[in-house]
Amino acid sequence: MDNRIPPPLVATLFGLLAWFAARHLPGTLELTLEWRIGLALLVLLAGVAVCLAGVLSFRHARTTVNPLKPETASALVSSGVYRYTRNPMYLGFATVLIAWSIFLAWPPALLGVLGFVIYMNRFQIGPEERALASLFGREFAQYCKQVRRWL
Repeated sequence: MDNRIPPPLVATLFGLLAWFAARHLPGTLELTLEWRIGLALLVLLAGVAVCLAGVLSFRHARTTVNPLKPETASALVSSGVYRYTRNPMYLGFATVLIAWSIFLAWPPALLGVLGFVIYMNRFQIGPEERALASLFGREFAQYCKQVRRWL
């Protein structure tokens, strides 16, 4: 199960689960469509920006963006957005899920964000960090001491 499902697909599955639950379970918030769309768009744009900043940092360092093969990394990226979070792309996906939860106006949809974070910590980030520790040793250990996993 480790590193087997692409993270965008994981985020999509949690988003679909939240949508399905919001359609079939009670408890929506009374927000006008305009407010829901406006707030969701702001949060969505923030999530996409964080995600793209991570991708661009990897491209600039000329290392792999493929999360299913972290052992092929050719550089430890610790600049740009990686000075603030070790996982900006996953943080971006989580933020997009928050935007989706806002749009759905169903507070329990935020449990999908929590599920995504738990899944990513266990099945994606853990294996990635083991691979990076193997590749970059002490440099990666020092980086982990300086920068948090999420925020």
